[in-house]
Amino acid sequence: MSWGERLRALRIDLTPLRTSRDFRLLFVAGTVFYLGAMVTYVAIPFQVYRVTGSNLAVGAIGLVELVPLVVFALYGGALADHVDRKRLLVATGVAQAVATAVLAANAFGAFGPDPHLWLVFVLAAVLASTSSMQRPSREALMPRTVRHDEIPAAQALTSLGMEIGVLVGPALGGLLIAYVGLGWCFVVDVVGLGVATLMYLAMRSYPHREETTPPSLAGVVQGARYALARRDLLGTYLVDIAAMLLAMPVVLFPALAETVFEAPELLGLLYSAETVGALVATALSGWTGRVHHHGRAIVLAAAAYGVCIALAGLMPSFWLVAVFFALAGAADMVSGVFRGIVWSQTIPEGMRGRLAGIEMLSYSLGPLGGQVRAGVTADLWSVRGSITSGGIACVAGVGATALWLRDFWSYDARTDEHAVAERAVRAARDEG
Repeated sequence: MSWGERLRALRIDLTPLRTSRDFRLLFVAGTVFYLGAMVTYVAIPFQVYRVTGSNLAVGAIGLVELVPLVVFALYGGALADHVDRKRLLVATGVAQAVATAVLAANAFGAFGPDPHLWLVFVLAAVLASTSSMQRPSREALMPRTVRHDEIPAAQALTSLGMEIGVLVGPALGGLLIAYVGLGWCFVVDVVGLGVATLMYLAMRSYPHREETTPPSLAGVVQGARYALARRDLLGTYLVDIAAMLLAMPVVLFPALAETVFEAPELLGLLYSAETVGALVATALSGWTGRVHHHGRAIVLAAAAYGVCIALAGLMPSFWLVAVFFALAGAADMVSGVFRGIVWSQTIPEGMRGRLAGIEMLSYSLGPLGGQVRAGVTADLWSVRGSITSGGIACVAGVGATALWLRDFWSYDARTDEHAVAERAVRAARDEG
């Protein structure tokens, strides 16, 4: 194989976008949704800080969102395994658009000369609830829109759309705040939510193929037991939690830019470095479809994330720090793509929503705990010490997980009983 052919083989596989109309709709809708959500993600803390001048008040936003995130991620997952997922996407999209429109009206002074702070907190909780309910349906629906052998490429493309939104959204939010006003951030998000919801509405329905049960605590517990009983799935959750809880450095970026390098004007580059690395890794993800030892790939990529974070804490110059954060973002994205492949290729149709809700908790709670760990360690030791020790701890945690869960390390999509069974079911349905 020539070098040109090898480079072409690295390019992201666009097949699902060409072959599936509904995946195209889901991909564009998800990208627009994340972009708008990240604009609002910038606008709400800025508005709270402008009104109160308090960092504590800004931090309280996360506390207000925490309980709705936990409750409605689990409930939304159970609901996604019972109701029409397309209808749930549309309903939660409309609810988010209405809540964001009220945020816009509040920012523009529709309810008085000054924005009502209590309303911002209430609507932040509403948005956390509705987005938590929506995500399990979106993730559970994706494998239904493509053929089984297209799932790795579809997972990479889905990640690419999310990273585009995460990269562009905050920058767009900052520009809107600076040049046209904070209220327009919410207007842009409303438009994006409207576009995404119309695309969900244009998709065909995907009724459940098996008997379902109404959402209940027993159903949620059944999903949790299923996840714990499968050591390959348990490994995906624990590796992600280890990486985010032990090594995530985002909360330290302001101190790193201002006190370590005395260059606060470069703070934005720290926030975007990991996302840029993740985008590059996703764009070069064509090779992921030829890998079958997914557990091994997840472990090695997560360990590489920890190594890059640890090295970033040791680098003498700002630009080398940014490079290693970018490499860390690339490694994290590779780990995330393979985790998504395992979930999409092995979880039965009737459990997919509940397991997506559990995955959302591991994805969301890990960073929250990681912020506390990083901040406390930095205060007790140093910013660099917190970053480097976190990276080392991540490698140790991921390694311990691989040693404990040998089935996860040796997972092979070609021979795993769950992957083989799901592949057979999907093959019969694809042919039918």
